[in-house]
Amino acid sequence: MSSPSPPTGPPQPHGVLGHVLEETGLLSLHASSRDVKLLCLQRFTRMFAYGISTLILVAYLSALAIPKIDIGLFMTLTLAGDVCLSFVLTLFADALGRRAVLALGALLMSASGVVFALFGSYWVLLVAAVVGVISPSGNEIGPFRAIEESIVAQLTDPKKRSDIYAWYSLLGLVGAACGCMACGWILQHLTETLGWDFVRAYRAIYFGYAALGLLKLTLTLLLSHAVESEKKAGTEPKESVPVVATLCLLFALDSFGSGLAPLSWITYYFKSQFDIEEGELGSIFFVTQTIAGASMIVASSLAKRFGNVNTMIFTHLPSQIFRALLGVPSDMHLALAFLILNASTQSMDTGPRSAFLATIVLPAERTAVMGTVNVVKTTAQSLGPLLTGILVDRNLFWVSFVASGGLKILYDLGLLAFFKNKEKERERAERLRLQSDEEGQQ
Repeated sequence: MSSPSPPTGPPQPHGVLGHVLEETGLLSLHASSRDVKLLCLQRFTRMFAYGISTLILVAYLSALAIPKIDIGLFMTLTLAGDVCLSFVLTLFADALGRRAVLALGALLMSASGVVFALFGSYWVLLVAAVVGVISPSGNEIGPFRAIEESIVAQLTDPKKRSDIYAWYSLLGLVGAACGCMACGWILQHLTETLGWDFVRAYRAIYFGYAALGLLKLTLTLLLSHAVESEKKAGTEPKESVPVVATLCLLFALDSFGSGLAPLSWITYYFKSQFDIEEGELGSIFFVTQTIAGASMIVASSLAKRFGNVNTMIFTHLPSQIFRALLGVPSDMHLALAFLILNASTQSMDTGPRSAFLATIVLPAERTAVMGTVNVVKTTAQSLGPLLTGILVDRNLFWVSFVASGGLKILYDLGLLAFFKNKEKERERAERLRLQSDEEGQQ
């Protein structure tokens, strides 16, 4: 009689609990490697820092008596600087070492926080933002995301990628939400309880930003050698080029729309239009970011049934209608209702989009392609804040919201037209490649 085969892994929970854990992707996250968990923790830390910066960036520059048009230019040039930094670092990340590039980015992030905390000159702050890492939009900036997502794709089974990317994205949104709320209440305590002036309080926040950059550096140093690129003999044909070119055009459209109404301008709109205090403002955006984050887990479950592309389109599209309407209501409660409705599905495409990109691109090209996609997105996004600054100066804030939502709707329709069936073709090709690799190792 043959002996029973050894168990292949830890026992899986059954029943309702097992179903919930499976549908929410928690089983996939639990089974992921230590490096993947560290990357998720890095994302939370980084986005927490971006959250505290985003809530005060426009207000800080305004407190320094910088005109709104110059603030829009500041944000545009910051994003343009990020394009150059991200392109160079992600293009050579696999050759230079992924851990080394992530560590350099963390140091630049910390240095930017120190400069913002110590100086008030427009040009000094601009240099720190362009050369360093400061997010004007509350979204990802720098080389981090492309490298991290490439590592996750390398270390994760293709069937579980959507789950891991959903939690990776969720932790980022929760981090940004916590950062917004913490920043708001700390500011209120510093200014109202301790009697600090706003400029001094804003600078204290940026010291905290610098400390978070050092924490991210520590987490980077804990990564193992397994995160580095696996160089294989031979080269694969650049089959991804036409696909990536089309994706870049669509992502540029989406990002330009995002740039017309970034989170920093939205927070400023609600503060200036409805005179909401910093603590309440931070709490509002904590709620909206948390709602957006929770929706990602639902998106992961939907992607297993309907595919990444369908999930991306039919969850993202409704939110953009409410985004376009944000500037219309004169009543604060109605405007907040639109904000919450926009947040409820606006980020559901994030995890499926990362999983789709990892599937559609050949493994050897992932880091460079993901970096290129991010550069294209940031370039397109960098044009938006300047135009918004001009519109705000002319009391046309509502136009930026309408244009933002409209462009993002066009992106959704374009994605549906070009990629409805492409994902299934690439999934079949990747499964065949993995089977071939396994047979070659036997």
